[in-house]
Amino acid sequence: MRRTGVLTLLGLTLVTASCAAPRTTTPSPIAEPAPLVRTTTPAPPTTTAPPPAPPCTVTTGACVSLAQRLAWLLRDGQVVRGPVPAGFGPPDQATPAGSFHVVWKDREHTSSVYGTDMPNSVFFAAGGIAFHAGPLDAPSHGCVHLTDADSAAFFDGLNVGDLVQVR
Repeated sequence: MRRTGVLTLLGLTLVTASCAAPRTTTPSPIAEPAPLVRTTTPAPPTTTAPPPAPPCTVTTGACVSLAQRLAWLLRDGQVVRGPVPAGFGPPDQATPAGSFHVVWKDREHTSSVYGTDMPNSVFFAAGGIAFHAGPLDAPSHGCVHLTDADSAAFFDGLNVGDLVQVR
């Protein structure tokens, strides 16, 4: 007497017989999962443009670009701070362009004309024109406004007699 049986084990169906009947296997009706394929989109290369170079010939002192609204502090031909954002006077009180020298400095200056505080003042042009801390989004009276941190760095980094070029 021939006995057959069906055994399903691990997704394979086995047909068995007790006599000398050959054993056969049939594929499982359950499809095997497709291999896991990870697709990753590579991040775009990050290219950071180098900061703009100072448009001045000064090697020790400060450079100001009116067009770019930026300033640099230089020592021995090297940029030690900058470019940093800068604010200027409006057309009727424009920040003067040209080459100047630092005349004097006052850490806690108050304008005698406008009565406003001018922290970290570094005076370089006639008429009381200076680098000093001030709002970048509000016009000055011809001075170069810098952030608090940048004005402190310019105050500490500039000496009386250093060259200031404003272009």
